[in-house]
Amino acid sequence: MFQQPVSHSRRFNSRVETSDGVWVYWRCGGRDDTSRVRNLSLGGLFIETSKSNGVGSAANLDFLVEEGQIRTDAVVRRVESSRGLGLKFTAVSEEDRPRLAALISRLRQLQEAKHLNAWPVAQP
Repeated sequence: MFQQPVSHSRRFNSRVETSDGVWVYWRCGGRDDTSRVRNLSLGGLFIETSKSNGVGSAANLDFLVEEGQIRTDAVVRRVESSRGLGLKFTAVSEEDRPRLAALISRLRQLQEAKHLNAWPVAQP
C-alpha cells in the first residue's frame, strides 16, 4: 500500500498574512527601526527589513495598530538576506495579549473576506 509522507510543521500557531497597514517599531542590537509586518501569529512574526541581526538576537517590538499599544519581546529565529527577519515572541504582557489576539482576529477576517471576494461569481 502506498502512503504519502506526512509533513509536520514546527509551527504551533497559524500565521496570518498582513495588510499594508501593519507596522512595528523595533529595537535590536542597538538599532531602532520601523518595518512592515509581512505575517503574524500568536507565536511571532516576519518583518520586512534590509537590516540584518544574527539569529538569537533579542528584540523589543511596539506595534503601531488600531487595537492599541502592543509591546512584546522577541528573539530573531530566521534571517532572510535583504527580505527580512523572522522573530519569535518571548514575552507578551497579560495586558497586551488580548490586543494581540484581537489584531490577529481582525487580520484573519480581512484575509478571509479578501479570499472570498476573489472567487469568481457565476453569471446567470
